[in-house]
Amino acid sequence: MTAPDRVDQIVAVGARNRVSTWFETRRKVRTEGWRRTDALVRAVVCGLGLVVVGVLLHRLELVLIGMPLVIGLLLVKPPTGTPTVVSRPYPEADDADREATIGVSVAPGDGAVLAALRMPRPGTPGTGPVHLLPAVTGDVRTVVTWQSWGHGIYLRPDYLFASHDGLYLFGPVVGTVAHHTVLPPIDPLPPGPLPPRAAGLVGAHRSARPGDGMELRDIRAFQAGDRLRRVDWRVSLRAAAARGGELAPDTLHVRERHAEADADLVLALDSRLDVDEEVGEWNAQSVGAEVRPGGSLDVGARAVISLAATFLRQGDRVGLVDLGHPRGGVPVGSGHRHLQRMRHQLVGAARRVAGSGDPVLNLAQVPPGATVVVLSPFLDDKVVDLVVHTVRRGRLVMAVDLLPTDLHPDRTTPWGPAVVSVLRAEHRVRVRALEEHGVPVLRWETGAPIAALLRTARRRRRA
Repeated sequence: MTAPDRVDQIVAVGARNRVSTWFETRRKVRTEGWRRTDALVRAVVCGLGLVVVGVLLHRLELVLIGMPLVIGLLLVKPPTGTPTVVSRPYPEADDADREATIGVSVAPGDGAVLAALRMPRPGTPGTGPVHLLPAVTGDVRTVVTWQSWGHGIYLRPDYLFASHDGLYLFGPVVGTVAHHTVLPPIDPLPPGPLPPRAAGLVGAHRSARPGDGMELRDIRAFQAGDRLRRVDWRVSLRAAAARGGELAPDTLHVRERHAEADADLVLALDSRLDVDEEVGEWNAQSVGAEVRPGGSLDVGARAVISLAATFLRQGDRVGLVDLGHPRGGVPVGSGHRHLQRMRHQLVGAARRVAGSGDPVLNLAQVPPGATVVVLSPFLDDKVVDLVVHTVRRGRLVMAVDLLPTDLHPDRTTPWGPAVVSVLRAEHRVRVRALEEHGVPVLRWETGAPIAALLRTARRRRRA
């Protein structure tokens, strides 16, 4: 290739690049910033057409109609400034079943008259519909209620601004997505007595051993090693009066009290499955939510948090075990921060529902003497075997059945009622096997009498 040919090729490539750059610039002008609308273009074309037709046909009235229209539209100045819509800061985590105020700050700039803003409807979080509002600087707020818990989108403020008569538009612009974590709610429950641990001398529960508690256990004769502050002087004086009024060492009596021991509660949630009343939708993923409202995982997480909050409030130590993911649990602990950690772990468990796998409950996850509450729909034999092995290790185990009471068969197949019958029959066999091994199986309902539930478990253990 000669030098002139090489120069011509370079010039041609440069020309193509300049043309491509020009087209890209024009495309950005049409899609970014303030741009003319089709209404403005049609009005200008219509005005010019009237002027041209009037001149050709020598019709002065057409020229007088089209000329002001063209001149007026060409003199219209496009709006200036860049409109912005910014989400107001909101806490990263909040409680379910409560109202919250969310909003955005709007800065329309000069020349904007109308704003189209996507905001959630009052009461329902999410992206929501598009609302037409006047373009004024200020905050736009709405009150929503977190009806379900989990991690998801609560606000995406898409927006579009228009000038007078809709001649210029800015947008539409996809807003910044705001993610939010909604924690499982805490339902108030009546506290109940937990079996005290064998180790530990302080706590809120009465132990079977004598000690320095508050509850009276017995009054007995003074023995060597008893402290003088434990002497019951009224009983001692009556005993001395019965022997002639002489206060001798053998007439002294002391008050013996129960020792107060702490207690551990381990809540084991089966997060492998999330089922509801519709059997045909068990394999379908809920759109826009990580947890099925009213499903087994939703009810189980609410029960876990309610039990944990109740017993942490009275000074016990509570732990969480995720049967589907052994590393997703929380060791036993106490305090408000421990409760918040459990709630965040449950949100993470809802995002990892796999629908299969073996449940895991290691011996190291259950402290000696702890009470274990297993929450599961019991749809497979593996979780039943796991509960039975835990009972054989000497742990006090209780089971909470999370399978919905009313199961609706799949209407798309004639085998739907038969499938439901088989599921119920197998479920009854598993529940009966647990009861035969001394594990009480109870249903969870709102405001469940947890105190009576634990007393029943202790009574069965004694029997």
